[in-house]
Amino acid sequence: MSSVVEAVQGREVKRAVDWKLKFYKFLQDFRDSAGVFKYRERIFRMTHMMQKSLVVDFSDVILYDRELARHVEEEPDQALEEFSSALMEYLEKEQPEYKEVVGKVYVRIRQPPRVLKIRELTSDYIGKFVAVEGIVTRVTRVEAKLVKAHYIHVTPDGDTHEFDFPEHGEMGERIEKPVVCPVCGRTGRFEIDLEKSKFVDWQKVVVQERPEEIPPGQIPRSIEVVLTGDLVDSARPGDRALITGVLRVMPTQAVQKAMGRSVFSFYIEANHVDVQQKVLEEIEITREDEEKIRELARDPWVREKIVASIAPSIYGYHDIKEAIALLLFGGVPKVMPDGTRIRGDIHVLLVGDPGTAKSQLLQYTARIAPRGIYTSGKGSTAAGLTATVLRDKTTGEYYLEAGAMVIADGGVAAIDEIDKMREEDRSAIHEALEQQTVSIAKAGIVARLNARASVLAAGNPRFGRYDLTQPISKNIDLPPTILSRFDLIFVIQDVPLPEKDRRLARHILGVHSDIEKAKPFIDPQLLKKYVSYARKYVRPQLTPEAMRLIEEFYVAMRKGGIKGEDLKTPPPIAITPRQLEGLIRLAEAHAKMALKDKVTIEDVEEAIRLMYATLRKVGFDIESKTIDIDVLETGVSRSKREKMKEFVRFLNETFEQVPEIEVSQLVKLAREKGFEKDFVYEMIQYLKNSGELYEPMPGKLAKTSRY
Repeated sequence: MSSVVEAVQGREVKRAVDWKLKFYKFLQDFRDSAGVFKYRERIFRMTHMMQKSLVVDFSDVILYDRELARHVEEEPDQALEEFSSALMEYLEKEQPEYKEVVGKVYVRIRQPPRVLKIRELTSDYIGKFVAVEGIVTRVTRVEAKLVKAHYIHVTPDGDTHEFDFPEHGEMGERIEKPVVCPVCGRTGRFEIDLEKSKFVDWQKVVVQERPEEIPPGQIPRSIEVVLTGDLVDSARPGDRALITGVLRVMPTQAVQKAMGRSVFSFYIEANHVDVQQKVLEEIEITREDEEKIRELARDPWVREKIVASIAPSIYGYHDIKEAIALLLFGGVPKVMPDGTRIRGDIHVLLVGDPGTAKSQLLQYTARIAPRGIYTSGKGSTAAGLTATVLRDKTTGEYYLEAGAMVIADGGVAAIDEIDKMREEDRSAIHEALEQQTVSIAKAGIVARLNARASVLAAGNPRFGRYDLTQPISKNIDLPPTILSRFDLIFVIQDVPLPEKDRRLARHILGVHSDIEKAKPFIDPQLLKKYVSYARKYVRPQLTPEAMRLIEEFYVAMRKGGIKGEDLKTPPPIAITPRQLEGLIRLAEAHAKMALKDKVTIEDVEEAIRLMYATLRKVGFDIESKTIDIDVLETGVSRSKREKMKEFVRFLNETFEQVPEIEVSQLVKLAREKGFEKDFVYEMIQYLKNSGELYEPMPGKLAKTSRY
């Protein structure tokens, strides 16, 4: 019997030595396509920079020895230990002093041949080497994990022995205690000396499925990932990461008491974390795809085809669809030498009557965008849109969780029913719209996350249907601070026109009778790759002619409010530098649609046409019949502001004569001065809300002491 055991043990030892030797030879002998000893170079850089990890490409291991690669997949714990041991032997031979400086070294394996979806992780993969890709939504603080305990054994005689436990290898998930002392072989009292024990940095993150992988109607799934050593703090909330590691199980906290330890939950012990730094990196574009994209870009009608391919089942809305196309492509973000970032993302707002297909446009955009998030305002909170700090029920510690705007980083966030959001929730997206970051300071956690996403929002008018006799600030329940951050605002009205209604009815009937009629010119998958390619590789620059045209338009619009020689009152401002930057973004996006490297006059003219079309509707002052951007920027036009000043002067004169006055009497006096009845009541309410007027008794008005 003993001879059989020895033979088996001998085979095990031989087998372990073989794998170690194979990996040692792999490090020493592997050459890339150029004939360079790839890992000799990497080890040299690793020692030069005093790093603890060597990154190995799985594709190289497969190319070198398929059996070695299979060993990693099937028995990762043993394989990684052997690889680290082989690396240490190689370093001891090449750099003897290196071990004393860094201690233990690790082999990190990346670029796996197959990446699983989080919902594909089943019990069949427990203990196997797996790779998953997702969005990091939660990150805990870095803690210390005990890997080798230093015990002090106190014998009944009063003697003490010190030893490390476990003597070989590292401690698992639970603290293990020795049964007998390895020095004297007796039992007794064992005490841990924490200062002499060995620890490793430990951190837990939660990785959630990517939005494009979630089946319709399903809740996104997530998995916990444990990072140790030099992997801690390698990812932050909102990052897209490819994680390789070993799938393990731990008892589920919720059912431990009820069912003992029979139910377990999955987690991954990470071996390598590859954070995708570049935007839209996850969409794979093959050489064949690139040829199709280039061929499509050569078509002189490519822009019209792209616009026609956006929501083809929805009739009309050419300008809106063109704006959505520009939003998908985006402008060129710029980072100044002093660190200031100018956004390149375009924000579009749709305000319109019910039943005008706003939600359909938003959902289609979220589907066609390479990275799109759709959310409805009624079901969104400030924390859900930006980020929040939550408390772990089991440990009591606080952690950061990313919201929709952070998850949509580098893509499109479609926010439906934005007017139905609570005001405190809506104000949370101010920073995300302009600065494209989300700052949070709660429970001792101070963080700033990236939210570089284009926003496509939709809302309904306050009173059901849009009223053209009122400014946009009166029509939609949104503050001017948010309205002014949108580059383009479209008003969609459902106006009965017999000929147009007939064409619309025929279009809808045709779509219902023959689905093929709604087929887009460009296949949605190809369009998604086209957008991704343009955003990644095309960075058009303004030509001198285009810059001159933008400059002339800006100056002409600024002059537009000056009439004759009357400069006693400031003229209405038709455009501000904020719209100027928006114009540049639109022109760059228009050039990107055709994959052009230069922004020409044609691109600027189209951007001017779109912006002017929106300004004529949403920036139009009804009273002065001019374009006044203050309607958007402040919610009050220049003419109304002057009228408000005149009314306040009238009130001053009135209250100098009498301390109190009847409301009806004040309205009568104001109407004699030329103020409309509705305007007077509006101003009285405004001044009462601001605390400048009060009612000493019902129906009477008086001024406050600070008025």
